[in-house]
Amino acid sequence: SELIKPYLGSKYKVTEVPKSLIFYMCKHSGPVNAIQWCPVQEQSHMLLSASMDKTVKVWDAVDTGCCLKTYSCHSCAVRAAQWSSCGRRILSGGFDSLLHLTDVETGKQIFSSKTEFRISALKFHPTESNVFICGGFSPEVKAWDLRTSKVLRVYKAAVQQTLDILFLPEGREFLTSTDAVSRDSADRTIVAWDFQSAAKISNQIFHERYTCPSLTLHPKESVFVAQTNGNYLALFSAQRPYRINKKKRYEGHKVEGFAVGCEFSPDGTLLVTGSSDGKVFFYNYHTSRIIRTLSAHKEACVSAIFHPVLPSLLATCDWAGEIKIWQ
Repeated sequence: SELIKPYLGSKYKVTEVPKSLIFYMCKHSGPVNAIQWCPVQEQSHMLLSASMDKTVKVWDAVDTGCCLKTYSCHSCAVRAAQWSSCGRRILSGGFDSLLHLTDVETGKQIFSSKTEFRISALKFHPTESNVFICGGFSPEVKAWDLRTSKVLRVYKAAVQQTLDILFLPEGREFLTSTDAVSRDSADRTIVAWDFQSAAKISNQIFHERYTCPSLTLHPKESVFVAQTNGNYLALFSAQRPYRINKKKRYEGHKVEGFAVGCEFSPDGTLLVTGSSDGKVFFYNYHTSRIIRTLSAHKEACVSAIFHPVLPSLLATCDWAGEIKIWQ
């Protein structure tokens, strides 16, 4: 993309809150569960989306707003999808219990496997590009190796469902947010794991009686944020013992049972989240105050993500199947 070229190799500038709608993309016929910009900077005009309509799509979300490709390898809702680090493959998992690694250009499956559970979360390892973790409607989370097409490790948690997975820097440890069985007990909502040994490091991280549908890591500081069903974002240390910051809470948006995503801007100054009322909320990371809200969608806005290279370019998606690009 000619628009991205001038920014390649230069330091990311300050993030501004976007004000105007650039593209309105509505080719999905069901709710959009996940969106992600391509991690390869030169190809970061491409946006990936996964939908309840059983498809994964790739869009040119910078220059044209057009759908470039549609992949229909799943027979049920696609709950999670992620670019590979090389930007040439897409990993997807769905309610059909299938995992697929798809070649972006040819649309062919490089790897496919059936799991014993419906998949709701998957993440590539940050340093081992052939390894990923997947979880879903099961007490187990599994690490897979794409080179052997086999399960590397099984992480056993006594929970009903894994809602999200977050690798901590370097990938030696990761977190899972879970739908814990016991409603009278607040432990096990966020569990920290040792990636290599599969040992549980801690399940006493978050003590409130809310599930956390999504987790996100700060790009520069050793902290992470958990979206909670208590309609606030909680801030934690990303180092053991992963203590909560009781002085900061990001409140104002609504979650109301939706898997609403949250993310930091690439410079780490803003925290952005969707909201079940269709708005996008921009918080000052340091003060936890709302800087602005954007009335982005009519239905629940489940994801809002900043472009990794172009300052202030934002993609949002909603429960009606719409994706919008803002600047």
